[in-house]
Formats: sequence, C-alpha cells, structure tokens
Amino acid sequence: MNRAEKKVILHAGDYCFDRAGTHVHTLLGSCISITIWHPKRLIGGMCHFALARPDGRPPGSALDPRYAEDCIELFKRSVAKNRTKLNDYQVKVFGGGNMYEKFPGIAIDEIEKQPIGEKNAAAAFTLLMNEGANILVAHVGESGHRRIVFNISTGDVWVRFTPAKGVIGDVRSLDGRI
Repeated sequence: MNRAEKKVILHAGDYCFDRAGTHVHTLLGSCISITIWHPKRLIGGMCHFALARPDGRPPGSALDPRYAEDCIELFKRSVAKNRTKLNDYQVKVFGGGNMYEKFPGIAIDEIEKQPIGEKNAAAAFTLLMNEGANILVAHVGESGHRRIVFNISTGDVWVRFTPAKGVIGDVRSLDGRI
C-alpha cells in the first residue's frame, strides 16, 4: 500500500468523500461501510453506518450517517456536487458481522431475531440496487469483525477479518486488496 498524504479514521456515524492521496480507515462489527470510487476522476467516499433506518425521526431532519438511507443520500449529494453519477462509481460493501449469539428460544417477532449485521447488509444492498449502483465486491456477514482501509488513489480496499472468539471451524483471515 502506498503512503497516504491524508489519513481519515471513521467511527460509527461518520462519512468521508475525498480525493486521491487519502486513505480511509475503520473497524466494523455489525456496522456496514460502503466505499464508492470513480476510476477516472480518482475521487471517492466511504461511510460507516450503524443502523439500517431511523425510527421515529421527524421528516426534514438533518442527514445522519449513522443510518443507511442517510449515507446513500450523502453519497448522492457528493456525486452530484462533483458532476458525476453514482453508477459511474465502483461500489464495495463490507461489515455486517454477527457480533452476538442469537437466542432462538426467546418469543419475539421473527424480524427482531435477525441480527443487526444482517439487517444492515440487507439495507445497504437494497438501497444501492435501488440507485443502480455498480456493486463490485461484498465481504459481509459471519461472526467477527473487520478492519478496513480504503485507498482513494487506487480504489483498493484492504480487509482483515477476525473471527469472533469461540467460532468453531477454520480460523480465516482475508488480507489483501479487494
């Protein structure tokens, strides 16, 4: 990975849109990060959202990148500001890990049994497909967390997946660019 002129660290609810020379870093559990990159203009962005949708928020509220739909709107605004279209960008989706064990014996609505990471991943894909986004890569799900580095100069995303403790089976790690 080449050296960054600028390093940005995203936490849950953060959003960044920048130019070549920037590396954007984050750590994901059940949250989702979406990267978008324009291969000709060498611009792009990354979000880190925690929840699929806001409940009970009044209409007309300020955009909040803690939520999937607001991140998509922020991407659309950044893309328009740069006189480009979202379908000109390469899109990659990461995260949505299952950070907590399900409790199948609890009597709750089926939708509430779905882990937050799965809800977040489903929201990301639905919203992106509704916008006609060009999704190239996804590394979502499983039990564990991911460290992500997005290089806006090249569009490369480095992912390190660490399985949750106690996961039975192969201990796998994905290192390298996607």
